[in-house]
Amino acid sequence: MSLSPAAPLPEDARARRAVGALFLTNGAIFANIVPRFPEIKAQLGLDNAVYGLAVIAYPLGAILAGLAAGALIRRFGSGKLAVAGTVATGLGVLAAGASPTLALFVAALAFGGAMDAVTDVAQNTHGLRVQRRYGKSIINSFHAIWSIGSVIGGAMSAAAIALHVPLALHLGISVVLFATVALIAYRYLLPGRDTEVELDTQGVEVVPAPAARPGPRIYVTLLMLVLIAIAGATVEDAGSSWAALYLSDSLGAPESLAALGFIALVGAQFVGRIIGDPLTDRFGQRTVAFAGGAVAFVGMGLALWFPSVPGTIAGFAAAGFGVATLIPAAMHRADELPGFRPGTGLTLVSWLLRLGFLLSPPLVGFVADHASLRLALLVVPLAGLVVMATAWALDGRTRE
Repeated sequence: MSLSPAAPLPEDARARRAVGALFLTNGAIFANIVPRFPEIKAQLGLDNAVYGLAVIAYPLGAILAGLAAGALIRRFGSGKLAVAGTVATGLGVLAAGASPTLALFVAALAFGGAMDAVTDVAQNTHGLRVQRRYGKSIINSFHAIWSIGSVIGGAMSAAAIALHVPLALHLGISVVLFATVALIAYRYLLPGRDTEVELDTQGVEVVPAPAARPGPRIYVTLLMLVLIAIAGATVEDAGSSWAALYLSDSLGAPESLAALGFIALVGAQFVGRIIGDPLTDRFGQRTVAFAGGAVAFVGMGLALWFPSVPGTIAGFAAAGFGVATLIPAAMHRADELPGFRPGTGLTLVSWLLRLGFLLSPPLVGFVADHASLRLALLVVPLAGLVVMATAWALDGRTRE
C-alpha cells in the first residue's frame, strides 16, 4: 500500500511537538518513583508478596477509571484532559512517595493510576488525531518520547538516590517540573473536536449512517490486541516493579547499579520506538511485532538461564526493545476496528492492558516468595511467546 503524505502544516508540526511533550511528562513522572520502590518497601517493612499486592494499586486505579476516559474525552476534549490528567497523576505519585503508612501508599498509588489511565487514552487519542493529519505512522515516535521521559525520570531518581535527596523533596521537584511542561504544551495542541467533521457543499455537518455492529471476528481480533498489549505491559511492569529488586537482592548489585535494569529496559524501548515508525511503514505492524516478541523471548530467556548483573541488564534491554511497538500498534489497530464509536476500541485496549500491570506484580511476588524471583521473571520471555502467537491480529499492510 503506497502513501505519499503532504508536508505537515505548521500547526500540525507544533501539535506533534506538544503531544510529544505530554508523552515525555507521562513517562517521567512515574519513572521518578520506580527506582525508589525498594526504599519504600524497606521503610514500610513489606515482604515480596505484600509489596507485589501494594504496587498493583496503580494499575487497579487505572482499571477502575479507565472506561470513563472515552466519555470524558468526548465531553472535554483530549488535549485538555491529557494536561489535567498529567498534573493529577503527578500529585498522586508525590503523595505515594510521602505516605507514612501502607494504606496511604496504596490509596495514593490508586489515585495516580486512575489519573494516568485517563491521561494515557487522552494523549493517545490526540496523537492519533495528529497522525491522521500527517498521513503516515508517527504514533511510535510519541511512545519513544514516553520512553525518553522514563529514562529521564529513572536517571533523576538514580541521581537522587546517590545524592541522598529525601524522597518527598525529589518527587516534589519532579511534579512541579513536568506539570509545568504539560501546561505549556497545552496551548500548542490541535483545537476543536477530536473527531473529523465532514461538511456538505453548504457547510452543514454530514451525520454518517450508523456503522454495522462489530461481528464475532472483530471481537476476537480485539481480544488478541488486548493480549498483545497485556504482554507489553507485563514486560514493562517486570522492569519497573522487579528489575531493581532482582539485581540488588538476587544478584547483589548496589542500589545505584540496580536502577540500570529499569533504565536499560526503557532506554532500549526508546530505540525500538524511534525506528518503529519506519519499520512499521515498511514491513507492517504484524511482522514488526512478531520479530519483537522473538527478541524479548530469546534475550530475557538467556539472561535468566545464565544469571549475571551485566547479562540481566542486557536481558531487560532486549525485552524493552522487543516490546517497543506493541502497545502503540495495538492501540492504533483497535482505534480503526469497524463497528465501534470513535475512541471505543482504543479505550478498551488501554483499559484492559492494565490487567498486565494488575496481575503481574502479585503473581511475580507469589512465585518469588515460594520459589525465586529469577523463576518468577520467566513471565518476560513467556510474554514474548504470547506476542508471537497473537501478532496476526495486527495490521499486515505496509506503507511503502
